[in-house]
This record gives sequence, C-alpha cells and structure tokens, in this order.
Amino acid sequence: MIDRLRAHIAACHNAVLPGGRVAFRIGAEQIGWLRPEFAAALPLPRDAHGVQLADATRLPALARDLAARGVLGWRGEAFDVRASPEGPALTEIDRAALPAFGLWAAGSHVNGLVRRNDGIWLWVARRAADKAIDPGKLDHIVAGGVPAGLSPWQTMLKEAAEEAAIPADLAAQAVPVGRLAYAMERPEGLRRDVLHLYDLWLPEDFIPRPQDGEVESFALWPLARVLATMAEGDAFKFNVTLVLIDLCLRHRLIEPASMEGRALRGALDGGAA
Repeated sequence: MIDRLRAHIAACHNAVLPGGRVAFRIGAEQIGWLRPEFAAALPLPRDAHGVQLADATRLPALARDLAARGVLGWRGEAFDVRASPEGPALTEIDRAALPAFGLWAAGSHVNGLVRRNDGIWLWVARRAADKAIDPGKLDHIVAGGVPAGLSPWQTMLKEAAEEAAIPADLAAQAVPVGRLAYAMERPEGLRRDVLHLYDLWLPEDFIPRPQDGEVESFALWPLARVLATMAEGDAFKFNVTLVLIDLCLRHRLIEPASMEGRALRGALDGGAA
C-alpha cells in the first residue's frame, strides 16, 4: 500500500526544473518556465537569462492572441500571476495558459467529513464526464482553482455553494489544516500548484447536491475505503490523492510516526512553497 501511495505523490512531483526550459520573466523577476518550442512562438525578446516581458499588463493580451492562433487553449477564467505563491499579483492570465507559461496557481480543497459511531466518513465527488481535466474521476466534495481577485478562503466558500450546495454558514465552519505544493509535468504543460487544505465537519443528515454541472454525483465513504481505493489504483484525480494522504496521516489511518508515515510526510512536504 505504502509504495502505491508514494507513487501517487511522486507523480505530482515529477517535474525537474529547469529541465531544459527557458526562464520567463516580467521585468527582472522570473515568474515561470517555458518549453523551448513555446518560447520560440512568443513575440518577445530573449537573452541569456530567458524570455522577458517588459510590461506585465501586456500578458493578458498576449495570451488572448496565442489562444486565437491556436497555440493555447482558452477557459475564460482569469487567474492572478505571481512570482511566488505569497507574492503580490503582478497581472492576470487565462487559466488555460498557466501550464504553458509554468506559472504558480492556487487551489482550495475541502475534506467533507462526517463523524459517525463507526468512524470517520468522507464525502467523495465524481467529476463530470465533460471535465477538461480527469473527467469521471473521484474528487473532493469541494475543490477549485483560486481565480483572480479572490483568496483561497473566499474561493472555498464560493465553490462550496456552487459545487455542493453547502450553505455559507456551514461552509464557514471549515478549518484550514495546511497547504501542499507540487510541480508536475502534465499533457497541458507544467503545473506548479499550491493547494490550500480545509477540513469541514458536516452533520450526518447533510447531503450535498451537484449544482453547477462540474460534479456528477456524491457518495459518502468510510475513510478506510478512501485509503484502500488510493492504494489500489488511480480512481482519484491526480492531485486529490495528495490531500487525502495528508488527511489519512492526520487522522492516523496511517500512523504518522511510523517509518512509512514519516516517508509519506516527507514526500508530501517535498514541494513546499
């Protein structure tokens, strides 16, 4: 089991930087990494330090132009661009362009937990079949990227209402429990993500409802079944496994002080940002 869990973590930490990539800068500040072929498609100056965009406000228009030429996709969701996860927002860019530019992005993930006489249970979502990323895979009750202008907490509240019909006063009881970061090679490019983690203890009689079409259904699972499913294969969305392994360590389904637990925690924290 432990080997399979470590493989899930390693899959999200599979990017080697720079790994032949070209640095992408706004002014003198590096903010991303570009594949050489993508860097060559950019109408921007290049020197020994990489590709440079002098004016941050030009980046949204550049991404729109690249999407119109078919070089990039387009999702119609603006995300903040930062040199580091905690740094100030320098500009915005469409979500679809983030991996191509190798930019940091943030997400909010909620463990929807229920405490019963027979232990801890977790609400598990099944992603809609038309999702662009990992369609049909298992997911959290609430999870979403942090759009431009919102904080992870505000995103969590918004997504709770939109994805699972969780009332605002109930969603506001979520407790921040940490964050995880990773750099991952994906078909869409380089994902450099920071996940903000929340535990939300829900009443036994609460039933989430799909609202916005992103989730096909919800099911309540014993946490032990969640762990067993991760150990058996790839049923969960790629980055959800990181959050769930962290959850199983915190709630001692995997003893955190054991050799296996320490190895998993060390692997999870290897991408700390």
